[in-house]
Amino acid sequence: MARKPVSHQSHSEQTQAEESRESITIESQTKLMPEGSQTGIEDWRYDPEAINARYRRRPSTVFKRLVEVLLPFSSFGLRLWWDKLRGGTPRSEQHRAIQLRKILTNLGPTYIKVGQALSTRPDLVPPTYLEELAQLQDQLPPFPNEVAYQFIEEELGASPDKLYAELSPEPVAAASLGQVYKGKLKTGEPVAVKVQRPDLYRRIALDVYILRKLALWAQNNIKQLGSDLVAIMDEFASRIFEEMNYVHEGQNAERFAELYGYLGEIYIPKIYWDYTDRRVLTMEWVVGTKLTKPEAIKEEGIDPTHLVEVGVECSLRQLLEHGFFHADPHPGNLLATPEGRLAYLDFGMMSQVKPYQRYGLIEAVVHLVNRDFEALAEDYVKLEFLSPDTNLEPIVPAVEAVFQDALGAPVAQLNFKSITDQMSEMMYDFPFRVPAYYALIIRSLVTLEGIAIGIDPDFNVLSKAYPYVAKRLLTDPSPRLRTALRDLLFKEGGFRWNRLENLLRNARQSQDYDFENALNQGLEFLFSERGAFIRERLVDEIVNAIDIYGRRSFHNFSASVREQVGWTVKEKPSEMGEDSEKAEHLKRIWEILQDTPGFDPMNLLPMVPQLLAKPETQSMGQKIAGGLAQRLVARLIRNALLEEEVAKNGFQNGSHPSQEAQSLPPANAKA
Repeated sequence: MARKPVSHQSHSEQTQAEESRESITIESQTKLMPEGSQTGIEDWRYDPEAINARYRRRPSTVFKRLVEVLLPFSSFGLRLWWDKLRGGTPRSEQHRAIQLRKILTNLGPTYIKVGQALSTRPDLVPPTYLEELAQLQDQLPPFPNEVAYQFIEEELGASPDKLYAELSPEPVAAASLGQVYKGKLKTGEPVAVKVQRPDLYRRIALDVYILRKLALWAQNNIKQLGSDLVAIMDEFASRIFEEMNYVHEGQNAERFAELYGYLGEIYIPKIYWDYTDRRVLTMEWVVGTKLTKPEAIKEEGIDPTHLVEVGVECSLRQLLEHGFFHADPHPGNLLATPEGRLAYLDFGMMSQVKPYQRYGLIEAVVHLVNRDFEALAEDYVKLEFLSPDTNLEPIVPAVEAVFQDALGAPVAQLNFKSITDQMSEMMYDFPFRVPAYYALIIRSLVTLEGIAIGIDPDFNVLSKAYPYVAKRLLTDPSPRLRTALRDLLFKEGGFRWNRLENLLRNARQSQDYDFENALNQGLEFLFSERGAFIRERLVDEIVNAIDIYGRRSFHNFSASVREQVGWTVKEKPSEMGEDSEKAEHLKRIWEILQDTPGFDPMNLLPMVPQLLAKPETQSMGQKIAGGLAQRLVARLIRNALLEEEVAKNGFQNGSHPSQEAQSLPPANAKA
């Protein structure tokens, strides 16, 4: 379908015409898509220098907007103070909540985004305010249909009645950047038609300019700040500018479906490209219930808490698997479908986490679990929280002080926000800078946690996240994660069986955990050059296990003989108690494997000949035999010397060696 060049025309008075012309200038200066362009949306991006150049020459425009923002907030703050002096009442709180919603609505899209973020934080915002701010998600005042219809015709090249078989007479939802109509294509498919608000670019560019200036001033004058506010502001603005391009949003939706659509409980609607352009988006209409209405979801026989768990795992995959993540998962963007699936609707605000950042985050989790605070401090450097030349010596004890309490508390008592708050307090005292990508991750996870808490106050994102992390550690072939797994399972040469138990127990809860794949990955790593360390430790464990098992068998046989002849039974060596613990671990691990989907012991049998044929296996066998022989010889020599010492001491004490026979095994005892 031919598409007309983009233009912003005035819709009423001369002032609106001036604003519209200014919008065109901003679009061109911020490198938006050239008029008439059909490709190359990568050229449509946020350019802070172009915006600065624009508004440095318009101080009166900037000052006017600054006054428009400060006056209502100042008035609101004074009224809150007055309410507090008089003793607040539920009625006054309700009135103030409505007032705040109206202030944010009147200030426009940028501030509406702030209100949307607050509407998902029941742990920060009182319930009365939550109810009002929730309306900012999709219950904002709409703009006239005539403007929307004009945009549709300008973008798609035909009037709405020629494009759609049906179009609702009024918008079914109005959000910060656009409003949505329910329609039907000529071919019968029900669709949602999203049309952008008028004069959007100019208003957002001006707000971004002011907020960026404030961030720059704060960064230069408030030394205690632990964030690169300008970088965070630029990242946020970049996402908003991308969100204003509906072609970009449609491509995001298709990429999201490609990466995560295989998850059975996730649903991503289809994009209809013949009816989509920069200011108009036509996508499949999804029937569903907002996650903020858990009772309505339950009435449909769906567990809303489970859907939040689905959202948590999907978010972890976004952040740690592919790095392409939804940066704005507020309740208006998430629906529970009648089939019990979690539907994502809005793909305007997405972001990217680079591979080294993804692996760095998982490594940091491992170092935190291991209480390896020196490595955790180094992770902050790798993740760009600290510069490479930072002296980590004073930071290590500070990191330890922050996380010791958290690690000592039960997982059920922790939440993501509490940990990030503790981290923020520490960062004030050291030269930390929160990277822009991390700020969006925090926003995404904290928002999701807020939704979860609204459904289930006891919901814990961290505990629900661990199965996915465990699955990644067991199955990811990345050298960095193989090393992280080794660090998690081995400590000072000893194998931590309880850690392996926990990993296997949690990993089996992950939706697509494949035990056979995990086993193949593990064996491939074990017999690789990088697995030499584990092979050496495994040899030690096997030698130790066989040795203790043999000693225990001999002890049990000897004890049985002694009981029959009336001799004193010797006390079991302490190492054999450790052997019992290992046996219990192995028993529990076998039980876990039996309950793991996809585990079949018969599938292991064909692997045995292949493993035995490997040169590494033969080398391990030789080392095991040598280790056992060394221990046997050492024990024979030690026992011989011990008997000689006992005999010598017996004569010196006036006793006869035969008197010791009742408490010592005969030298020629046979097992």
